[in-house]
Amino acid sequence: MKTLKILLSVTLFATLFTSCYREVIVEERVIVDDYVEPGISINQLLGAYELWYVDINATKGYGTTPFLQKAFTISFRNGVVYANNNIVGLGDNGNGFGIDVGEYEAYDMILDVYHDVDGFETFDVYEIDNNTIELYNPNNDTSYFLDGYQRNNFDYDFVFYDNIHYFLQEYEAWEKTFTSNYGALNEFDNENYLQFLAGGNDSEFRSSQNAGGSPIGNIIWDYTGIYGVGDVVGEFYLKTLTLDYDSWGNEHFELSVINDGKIELFHPASETVYEFEGRGYIQYLKSSEKGKTTSVTKNKMRKHRKDKVDNPRESTRGK
Repeated sequence: MKTLKILLSVTLFATLFTSCYREVIVEERVIVDDYVEPGISINQLLGAYELWYVDINATKGYGTTPFLQKAFTISFRNGVVYANNNIVGLGDNGNGFGIDVGEYEAYDMILDVYHDVDGFETFDVYEIDNNTIELYNPNNDTSYFLDGYQRNNFDYDFVFYDNIHYFLQEYEAWEKTFTSNYGALNEFDNENYLQFLAGGNDSEFRSSQNAGGSPIGNIIWDYTGIYGVGDVVGEFYLKTLTLDYDSWGNEHFELSVINDGKIELFHPASETVYEFEGRGYIQYLKSSEKGKTTSVTKNKMRKHRKDKVDNPRESTRGK
C-alpha cells in the first residue's frame, strides 16, 4: 500500500510538472510570436551613405546651424565628421569626403556634433525616406534635410556648377593673366584684378587696375559694385557673369571654368577673351596635422534658400 502511494505521488508530481512546463513553453512562444525586429540604428543610418548632400533650399525654420549652412556635403565616419565646405577641390579633397571638421556621438536617434569651430550642436534625427534624413535642431527649431549618396554616384560637377558663385568667392583675388590679341578695345581691358566677396548678400565684387604681379595685400581696390551669375540655356558648363560698373554700365561675360584655379571670361561686346587665375585660396576651416584649427573663415554661409518657412517639427525628447 505504501509503495502504491509513492507511485501515485510520483505520477501526480510528474503530471503537474509536465503541465507547468508546457505552460512555460506556451508563454515563451507567445513572446517569440510578438517580438518585433528592431529598426536600423542611428549609426547604421548615418553610415548607410558615404556623402550626405545638404539640400539648403529644403531647410525649414528661421534659425541657422553654421556648420551645416557652410557645408555642401557631410559625412559621418567612425565618430568623425567630414565636410566639403569648398567648391575648389570638390571631389578630390579627402578622397571626396572633404576635411575633418569635428566629432560626433549618435544614440537613440539623437546626434551630438562637436564642431572644431562652431562648437556643440545637437539634433533629433528622422529618416524621411530611403535616402533622405532630417536633422532637427531643437535649440533653434530648424530642420536641415540631407540626401544620401555614395561617392561613385555623386554628381560633383553638378554641385560645382550649381554653386559657381561660391567658387568665385574662394580666392582672395582673381588676377588677369591673359588677354587675347583679338577683340575691340574696351574699358574692361584696364581691369587687372577681381574680387568676389562672401557674406552679406553674396553679390558684391571689387576690381582693381593695379599692375599684374602685385601682392594681394597691396592691391588697391578701385571700384566696388554688384555682380550676378546666371545660367545659359542648354549649356550646363557655361555661365554668364555680369559686373555692374556705374561709370560705363554693365559688363557681360560668358564664364567658363578651366580648372579649380583658372577661369575664362569671353566679352561678347568686344569679342575679347580674358583669363583670370585665383590668388590666395580660402579654405573654410583649415586644420593642422594634430587636429588643431590654424585658420578659419566664418563669414561664408550658403544662402541658396528660396524663402524661409515655418518648421512644424517639435522635439520628441523627454522633457
